[in-house]
Amino acid sequence: MKDSIKINSSFDDFIKVFAEENSKHNLVSANDEKLLFEKHIYDSLSIKLFIDKYNIKNAKILDIGCGGGFPCIPISMEYPKFEITCVDSIRKKITSIETMKEKLALNNLNPVCGRIEALELGQFDIAVSRAVADLAKISEYALPKLKKGGYFIAYKSKKADEEIKNSKNVLKKYKSEIVDTIDYTLPLEDIYERKLICIKKED
Repeated sequence: MKDSIKINSSFDDFIKVFAEENSKHNLVSANDEKLLFEKHIYDSLSIKLFIDKYNIKNAKILDIGCGGGFPCIPISMEYPKFEITCVDSIRKKITSIETMKEKLALNNLNPVCGRIEALELGQFDIAVSRAVADLAKISEYALPKLKKGGYFIAYKSKKADEEIKNSKNVLKKYKSEIVDTIDYTLPLEDIYERKLICIKKED
């Protein structure tokens, strides 16, 4: 069964600000910009399905490879009480996020330009990653940054089942396991099936 996502915030201002930054730095394609809400904002906020299901009231979240601001900016707007750190090694992308943070007054968002390896270990409740790398590879980066009992939420699509099979050794290495997969579809005419792979770090 695929769930629908109930979104509380208005993203009109973000869409305008994003368009300004996209014209300077080409953060997403022109076609994707036309469907920014459907393809990027809605997809980013699929994490609500996990947050609601697991009754998460507050969290320190790490977005690995945040690119043009997804999922970190939609999450920070929808959850102003959550503390979001977003990391990317490409300076122009972080500069754009810093500009959007200022224009949208997102005081809970902390953009960092650099390598994920430089961040302190074991300090986050939740790590997220969207369209960065296969599950095994990105788990190597994400799981060490989590506190005991923390969750890594990987945004995935068609190859999710194959990636899950290939990640078994990495998950075992970090004493972690997949506790849930949450299915959803994007609100588009064509069918875009997506999954959240929910991994819990046991130790």
